[in-house]
Parts: sequence; structure tokens; C-alpha cells
Amino acid sequence: MLKLGVYNTLEIVRERDQGIYLCDDDGDEVLLPNKYVPEQFKIRDELKVFVYLDSAERIVATTLEPYATVKSFAYLKCTNVSDIGAFLDWGLEKDLFVPFKEQASKMRAGSWYLVYVYLDEETNRLVASSKTNAFLDNSLVLLSPYDEVDLMASHPSPQGWNMIVNQKHLGLVYGDEIFQKITPGDQIKGYVKKVRPDGKIDLTLQQHGFRGIEPNAEQILKELEASGGFINLNDKSDPEDIKEVFQLSKKSFKKAIGTLYKARKIAIEEDGIRLIE
Repeated sequence: MLKLGVYNTLEIVRERDQGIYLCDDDGDEVLLPNKYVPEQFKIRDELKVFVYLDSAERIVATTLEPYATVKSFAYLKCTNVSDIGAFLDWGLEKDLFVPFKEQASKMRAGSWYLVYVYLDEETNRLVASSKTNAFLDNSLVLLSPYDEVDLMASHPSPQGWNMIVNQKHLGLVYGDEIFQKITPGDQIKGYVKKVRPDGKIDLTLQQHGFRGIEPNAEQILKELEASGGFINLNDKSDPEDIKEVFQLSKKSFKKAIGTLYKARKIAIEEDGIRLIE
């Protein structure tokens, strides 16, 4: 069965004036229009294509790569608003539809929105929703402290930044642990600090304890090399200056330069740190 909204690996079965027809293991066929047909191909070759509905609501294949697939989150630009809903650019010829009932706030052309892409079972259409919390589930969180996770920035809160965790859960990075600029839709690596009994996930963008020293030290070494071997920051520097240069807290910075000092990689001087050749 052809799967809408995802990549399908299909077999080329025949060529026609409008393009080539591809077939899955169940015998279901879909057209790949001429504009996407590779220059060289043979019948029985396999192609990886994205399958969706064209403007006439017909199933069609494309070799274009959308910005999101079904059951995933993405940060997309609104291209148009009509009397039935909004439309988002997701990298394909036909824009992605967002019904009014699925808009957390009224969408406007030219603005960007974090949305979830899904298949509407009633209409069999691919649609999006900006009511993203409805598609996140923290009832069963199979994560442990120190686990590395993929994060997508959702929205700020008084406590910090709400994050989508591994495209499944909702988590929070507290504001006093953020040392870099974050905007909605940013995709970054993070680490689990704690999973609370109610399923809420506390996150950090820095590795914990000794786990964080090595990558932080490596980052400092790279900055030193790029700066000619000297940076006018040390363990007595202002935390804001450290944050601006290294995106680290002063505590993490001190641990990292301490490790580098003990390894005789750097010298800590009165006015900064110096790389030892």
C-alpha cells in the first residue's frame, strides 16, 4: 500500500508520455511526472520518492524533499490565507493546508509557525496543526538522566524554553541554563537532567558533570586556536563575557579550563588563557 506523507521505495514498471509509473509490493501504482524523472533509468529500477496529493487531490510521487514528513514537527512559513484555512510552504509544489480549527492563533501570510504534520483520516489529506501540544505525549517517557536527545525549540515560558524532545515529548530547559540564542524551530542537541514522576522532562543543553568537561574543553581549545592562541578570559572574568564568547556558564568554563590546565594544554594568566604549543 502506498504511504502518504512519507518516502516510499518503489519499482519503475512502465513509461508513459506524462512520466513513469512506480509500483509498490501490493501492486499499487503512482505517477512520477516527467519533471522528476531521472535522466537515466531502467524498468524494474527502484526509486525513493515522496508520495502526497497534488492540487487535484490525486496521489502523486516526487523526488523533491519536503521540509517535514507525516507525524513530525517543522517550522514553516505561511504563504497564503484563504476562507478555508492557511497554507504553508513545505518544499513541494502544493502547499500544506492548515484548517482554521487547527490554528493555535490566527495565521498570517509571511509569518512562521511550528506545526505538526499528520494524515487526516476523515479526508485522507495531509494537513498541519499549530496546536502542537496535542501531539506530544509524556505519559510514558523512556528516558533517563544523561541521555542525549534531539530538541526542537517550541516556545519560551517564564521558566525558560519549552522543547519538543525526540519528536515525541515536551520538555523544559530552564532560563538560567541557557547560554545561547534560541528561536522557535531551532534544532539542537540536549541532555536529560530529570524525568519527574508526572512525566515532565527537565533538560539541559550542557552535558552533566564530568561528562561535559571534555566537549567544553575541546570547544575552548578550538576558540583559542581560532584566536591566535590567546583569549582575554579566565576564571575571574565576568559570567556574561564568558557566556558571550563560549556559550557556557562560568561554572562549566572554570571546570573546562581547569581540565586543560591540568593537562598542560593552556596557561591561565592574569588577563586571560593562553594556548601552550
